[in-house]
Amino acid sequence: MKIVLDRPRCEGHGLCEEAAPQLMHLDDDGELVLDIETVDDVLLEPAKAAVRVCPVAALRLA
Repeated sequence: MKIVLDRPRCEGHGLCEEAAPQLMHLDDDGELVLDIETVDDVLLEPAKAAVRVCPVAALRLA
């Protein structure tokens, strides 16, 4: 699976980073950076959590 970021929707709340710090982080400008886009079985649960907590639905799994 892949994590897909809708960059224009992202407001930089950082909840996804808290849910899955091994997958993503906010840079110095508050922009979300996906460190890993393709998610294996080990990282699937943190990825789902990141998608779930995004208040503006800027993340999805495909």
